[in-house]
Amino acid sequence: MTATPTARFGVNYTPSRDWFHTWLAPDWDSIRRDFDGIASLGLDHVRIFPLWPVLQPNRTLIRSRALDDVRTMAELAAAAGLAPAVDVIQGHLSSFDYLPAWLTTWHARNMFTDAEAVQAQARLVGAVHEAVSDVRGFIGLTIGNELNQFSDRPHPNAMRIGPAEAEHWLGTLLAAVPAASPGLRAHAVYDAAWYLDGHPFLPAQASRLGDVTVIHSWIFNGTAQHYGGLSQESVRHAEYLGELSRAFAADVHRPVWLQEIGAPLNCLTARQAPDFCESAVRHAAATADFWGVTWWCSHDVHRDLGDFPALEYSLGLLDSDGAVKPVGRRFADVAAELRASSPAAAPARGTAVAIAVDDDDTPLSRAALAPGGAAFTAWHDLVRAGERPTFVTSRTAADPAALRARGVTSVVVPGTAGRSVYTAVSESDAAAGS
Repeated sequence: MTATPTARFGVNYTPSRDWFHTWLAPDWDSIRRDFDGIASLGLDHVRIFPLWPVLQPNRTLIRSRALDDVRTMAELAAAAGLAPAVDVIQGHLSSFDYLPAWLTTWHARNMFTDAEAVQAQARLVGAVHEAVSDVRGFIGLTIGNELNQFSDRPHPNAMRIGPAEAEHWLGTLLAAVPAASPGLRAHAVYDAAWYLDGHPFLPAQASRLGDVTVIHSWIFNGTAQHYGGLSQESVRHAEYLGELSRAFAADVHRPVWLQEIGAPLNCLTARQAPDFCESAVRHAAATADFWGVTWWCSHDVHRDLGDFPALEYSLGLLDSDGAVKPVGRRFADVAAELRASSPAAAPARGTAVAIAVDDDDTPLSRAALAPGGAAFTAWHDLVRAGERPTFVTSRTAADPAALRARGVTSVVVPGTAGRSVYTAVSESDAAAGS
């Protein structure tokens, strides 16, 4: 067993007034009230999302006023006792894309491969880091929110790239943060990187680049629709992703940050949401080297705002008026309990499911890892048999010393039975499940 540091419990901040459009003209009094409401739940951090076109409306213009606003928001969070983490490039939020005009239509560029565009993004990463890195409690920067969705299907205007180009883009932006600077350097992908064959962003990139492995766990990806919202497969999906990510990490003690998870009411009822929250968080926290969880999200989207997928209006721990919802109270309670009980020894996971990979550690079949796939099914079969399984790559499985370093004593090779039920559509608005 390995000792796990005290886990962090926080929330992705969605302003109660004007949602992320508040960046056009921040209402600081409203934001202070929002942070006080979040802090009243006993949470310890917030993830902040400035909008890319507001920060960098022209390729060669980074607005100093916008950087000042990011710093002010981070300082207000810190004043409320909430450590700030900041995403730089938004990018994509709740089914809406926020790309600056210099990347679209008449000025269309590939954000991942155009040299001038990549350097502009790197300058923005450096500028945001300089603006906030000395704020009290600063956690670190994430390059942006699920930017891999711009690179592949099903995006209607995908900027096509290959894995080498994805890695170069990630490396360039991460390197824009000085190596000795405070805080984590992170990047966040949605689950196509793990589950969608041919996707240019790879599991090894998620588990090796930057200082922490970030996972985003959403059960509207086919898991809840196929198995049920409160099924084992759903409530342990975040734990599953965490263990899956560890198979590709070169550092066996690399931290795993559950940076997004929520209780979507297209897959759950409002009465089920608190139970899903508690069960999912408890299981995820049993992942070795668990950094913490950042719930999506703080506040419901206000009903006055149009055109969101229906579930977005109900994902908050608090409603749009700031009242704590039952799911918010449950998250606060389980966070307080788990924080009080850590650091603790993560449960031993001596049995591992082997993932067939090539010489570059790319899975031969990501569909096998996806909900319904053969490796996914094998892992859950072991859970039902009373095991606490993990994963290793086939290359690790062939190396006794590497297995010992991971505490693995038994390797299970999954069969070929199984069929992926994964749907690579972020914010899916499918019918509610059971």
